[in-house]
Amino acid sequence: METKDVILDLRTKSGLSQDELAEKVFVTRQAVSRWENGETVPNTETLKLLSKLFDVSINTLLGAPRRLVCQCCGMPLEDALISREKDGSLNEDYCKWCYADGTYTYHDMDDLINVCVAHMANENFTEDQARAYMKQVLPTLDYWKRYEELSDDGQFEEFKKQLIGEINSLGIEGMPKLESLNALVGAYVNLEYPLPSGVKAKFLNDGTTYLGNQLESEIVEGLCFGVLACMDFILICTYEAEGKNPELLLYKKR
Repeated sequence: METKDVILDLRTKSGLSQDELAEKVFVTRQAVSRWENGETVPNTETLKLLSKLFDVSINTLLGAPRRLVCQCCGMPLEDALISREKDGSLNEDYCKWCYADGTYTYHDMDDLINVCVAHMANENFTEDQARAYMKQVLPTLDYWKRYEELSDDGQFEEFKKQLIGEINSLGIEGMPKLESLNALVGAYVNLEYPLPSGVKAKFLNDGTTYLGNQLESEIVEGLCFGVLACMDFILICTYEAEGKNPELLLYKKR
């Protein structure tokens, strides 16, 4: 789709008139009309406003002329996978797993490779092949080429170590010692837990990136512990294969 068609489609789906859209992005109705007729395209600042208003990338607004790739892990990016800044605006350079709310979540290339390989390996692509591929690709990406410039001098890694210490000190029976925390997007781990009152509840935000891991129970075969944490809380749960029969063990404010 061209920019004119994208804007018309988004405006129509949002139920906005040209006048209403113009008011929201501080332009005239005539400007919106010219966009939708293909006579002009929005300037950079207006594209940012449209991106935030419609919750789509600027790349999408422009008709997707670029193939977006996460500049940390190399994942192809669709709008639903693009990271966000602290103000909620989209950062089209990274995925939700590698950059969340203005923070880079990976500071060790080997750690990132280990996480990626676990998801990439299959009957047609061995772990060794996946690892070799990632070792070749990652150094070519902008984040790793500019790591010294973009890194936070280890502050985030220190925060993760602190969290790991807090979680291990809880002494959850049957749960192995936690060694690492990975970036996890809420939508993929937001289980619904039965409460004593009989109702079921979710505790996460689908759009937020958390730190977490999955650990196999040392006592019950087939049972996994799910660990999730952020600045505000620690959550520990158990579940069976594919997230079945989840049980909330602990939800602790920090």
